[in-house]
Amino acid sequence: MTQKTFAFFPEAAFGPALNSVGIAQAVERMGHKAVFLSDPGFVEVYEGYGFEAHPVALSEPMPPEQMAKFWEDFINSHIPNFRKAPIDQIDNYVKECWEAIVDSAKWAQKDLPQVLAKIKPDVISVDNVILFPAIKQYGVPWVRIISCSENEIEDESIPPHLSGMSVNDTEGHAAFRKKFSEVIKPIHDDFNEFLKECGEDPYKLGEFFEASPYLNLLLYPEQVKYERKLPLDPKQFQYLEGCVRQDKDYEVPTFKKNNDGPLLYVSFGSLGAGDTDLLKRLIKLICNTRYRALVNVGDYESEYSDLPDNVIIGSWFPQPSVIPQVDAVIHHGGNNSFTECLYFGKPAIIMPYVWDGHDNAMRVQETGHGFRSDRYDWTDEELIAKIEACLTDSDIAARLKKTSAHMQSQNGQEKAAKLLVNLAEAQK
Repeated sequence: MTQKTFAFFPEAAFGPALNSVGIAQAVERMGHKAVFLSDPGFVEVYEGYGFEAHPVALSEPMPPEQMAKFWEDFINSHIPNFRKAPIDQIDNYVKECWEAIVDSAKWAQKDLPQVLAKIKPDVISVDNVILFPAIKQYGVPWVRIISCSENEIEDESIPPHLSGMSVNDTEGHAAFRKKFSEVIKPIHDDFNEFLKECGEDPYKLGEFFEASPYLNLLLYPEQVKYERKLPLDPKQFQYLEGCVRQDKDYEVPTFKKNNDGPLLYVSFGSLGAGDTDLLKRLIKLICNTRYRALVNVGDYESEYSDLPDNVIIGSWFPQPSVIPQVDAVIHHGGNNSFTECLYFGKPAIIMPYVWDGHDNAMRVQETGHGFRSDRYDWTDEELIAKIEACLTDSDIAARLKKTSAHMQSQNGQEKAAKLLVNLAEAQK
């Protein structure tokens, strides 16, 4: 067997990054080499899992601490917008994100050609929402990974990406698409000008990435897939049915109170941890219940004091090792949290705030695997009722058991690795 080199280029966020880590782990188990193209601030993440990582500037170069502070400030400045409906986030959070994403593609074009020439990959996998022309033009097969909500690949009969709408709300779909197109047009025009400079054809309004002609990998499992008007061609699109990485073991600590009570895990991701008021409200609620909880507070541990004896906080938890041990999860709807709960058969209450979290929250409720909750507009009684349903509803439990068994039988990591290796070996 000739060893092949597989390059992974995930978005600079923990969801896509850790999903690609899982696939890369499986590629290396097959005897091949996996390397990462990385935003400079994420190089240490990949190195921490034992991978070679090559920095690619996605913005004006700055020290990692300054970059982390930039994104922390960016998210925290938008916390008031987290209270808005998805359609009302288009002209603030969504608009500013797309401006930053387009800038990231322009910056990446400066570094990618020489980085690719250095590592000489046989296949390049990209988990992002925007085209990097240098990757498409490098001359080897490139793969698009869709680790966020499945509706990132559009279809007129399903809710638009980022909308968080029900499949039946066709009137709402039209209104969301109209507003999105209006707000995004100047940014999209700028991106098309960049594509022209790179020798690429322009994209239609609202589109920033295309499907790979070689292979596209989607994380969504069968049980939560949308019913499309135009089904995706399995020769070009493959569902991984989840893709859960291996992480270090985790032993649940002893709680001073409710140590035998149902165990909850609460996490809003590395960026959502900045919403400390919401996390403190949840901790206060849990304090007076029969539950105990592990709560991910990110980089904000110093803001929490006088914690109840049935709550333990941490700056980070190895989720694939934690979720199997808990009884229910409250999270933000990020792609890894969403698929990990399904993979391990754990009911979830999703309190989305931005991006694909809105879509995943609606999907978990529409398919009967848990509940969507408004992020702020709930009473203690309403939330406790949802938690109790997660713990006691036999229909939810049966559905999760079936979905979990299906996902674990598919082994998304190994499936993805085999597809990538087959693609590399098919090239002359």
